[in-house]
Amino acid sequence: MSLLINVHSLSKSFGSQTLFEGISFSIKEGDRIGLVGRNGAGKSTLLKILAGLEEADGGTVARRQGLRCKVAQQSPQFPPLPLKEIILDGSSEEDVGASLLLKKAQFVDETILASSLSGGWKKRLDILRAFAQGPDVVFLDEPTNHLDLEGILWLEQFLQRESSALLIVSHDRAFLDKTCTKILELNRCFPQGVFICDEGWSAFQERRQAFMQAQLEKERSLSSFLREEIEWLRRSPKARTTKSKSRVDRALASIEQLQELKQQNQTQKVGLDFVASERETRHLLVAKNLSKSLGGKLLFQGVDLKLSPYTRLGIVGRNATGKTTLLKMLAGEILPDTGTVKQAQDLQIVYFDQHREKVDENVSLKEALCPRGDYVIFRGEEIHVHGWARKFLFEKDRLSLPVRCLSGGEKARIAMARLMTKPADLLLLDEPTNDLDIPTLEVLEESLQEFSGAVVLITHDRAFMKSLCNEIFSLGSLQGTFAEYEQWERALKEQQKPLKKQEPVLKAKRQGLSYQEKRELEGIEVKILLKEEEVSLLQADIQTYPQRIDLYKKFESAQKEVEDLYFRWQELLNKSN
Repeated sequence: MSLLINVHSLSKSFGSQTLFEGISFSIKEGDRIGLVGRNGAGKSTLLKILAGLEEADGGTVARRQGLRCKVAQQSPQFPPLPLKEIILDGSSEEDVGASLLLKKAQFVDETILASSLSGGWKKRLDILRAFAQGPDVVFLDEPTNHLDLEGILWLEQFLQRESSALLIVSHDRAFLDKTCTKILELNRCFPQGVFICDEGWSAFQERRQAFMQAQLEKERSLSSFLREEIEWLRRSPKARTTKSKSRVDRALASIEQLQELKQQNQTQKVGLDFVASERETRHLLVAKNLSKSLGGKLLFQGVDLKLSPYTRLGIVGRNATGKTTLLKMLAGEILPDTGTVKQAQDLQIVYFDQHREKVDENVSLKEALCPRGDYVIFRGEEIHVHGWARKFLFEKDRLSLPVRCLSGGEKARIAMARLMTKPADLLLLDEPTNDLDIPTLEVLEESLQEFSGAVVLITHDRAFMKSLCNEIFSLGSLQGTFAEYEQWERALKEQQKPLKKQEPVLKAKRQGLSYQEKRELEGIEVKILLKEEEVSLLQADIQTYPQRIDLYKKFESAQKEVEDLYFRWQELLNKSN
């Protein structure tokens, strides 16, 4: 495989904070690299340096001559331009390819303005723009952020069909497992500052664990060796001979090596530990026949739920199907249009808001963690704010910083810290995994598994949901209860008509069109127009009758048929040239 980018001894710092130092690796044709690491390790900064958007402090980034790179950003913003203009991005090429891409991404109306899209659809559009001109390398920064679960499944299928090399920054373990064939972790615990596995996520986890275990064994072995050497040094040997002088030098070098190993083997974990009220009530909350409409649109109806101790319920469904609305309804913040929500007497509910709007951006980190005085009450004991901050990996010299200066992951840890001081029977968590790095996600999983109350969870992190949830409730066209996440995903795939697989036509093998193919090409545009008209009519029907599940199924089927027709049209055009 041809080399696209070669990175040698790269370093970057911000002020006194060193992000990474002396790291080296390469990107080749066909690579699908997952870039992982703790929040603050410098993943997004490294991505920008590789794309030429930012300068490194030291080292080199050698790119193949004429290399074409594109970046899909974490939170893209667009001017008020039609979707096609965004996709073409100033290119003079025909807009047939842009239309095809938009259809692949399930955009129905090409005339709407990009600035009016929701966060999830802006994300899709930005990803399409990155791939539109066939770049050699695409850098994707947290591509699953803002996407619902169905959007993530679409993205996985989309990436499988693209030939560009990929470097993906993500904390979504299931997504990494599906899309990446190589994993690169930025972490100063590794001797070279980076750990590279030339296989996917599952193999990476095994190899990383084996490496860390070997490094711990090396520390123990070196520590045992040095005990004997230090005892020998204490006896003040006369370093008159070459042999004794060499032994002294070796012992001193081993002491330095041991200090490095100890520093590398230090691992910090966030101290997440939710406090349950230990209530023994059989049913904490019972919801019957819930329905809700907003702005004349029916979100859901006929929802029945029962929550008991150790219930771990995951709520899934497309964006705008009412997941957050349902969660707020269970919390008592929103009333249902019909139905009832009965809570156990004196039920203690803790609600985690995905927008973190309950954390004042203008207060200091100290005030956010400890609103009153210098102590926090946790499990009936007083903990000083310095110790409480360390529990969430905040150094005391940062306590005076305003919350607005912190990263998304740090704000998420603040929100978790505030929740942990409150005893709860029921935890309602709306996207708690957003902005959290993988080590923190794993600690959060463990903490919630040990929590003795009930948990209701909305998240796009499938690995998190699979690990935690013992029940799934789906909203939208597939409304109902499922025993596990995998069962829901299988039902979703069965509901959707699978895409017709087409073998790509290689330029080297073009032989012109047969008589039948010429006839097919002459009539395919009419077929596309008729099918698009059907899609538009179904979309209008859905707006009028949002409760009819059969319309959603017909709409999705018609969308797939349009995509197949565009794919076949492009194939025939390529073959005819």
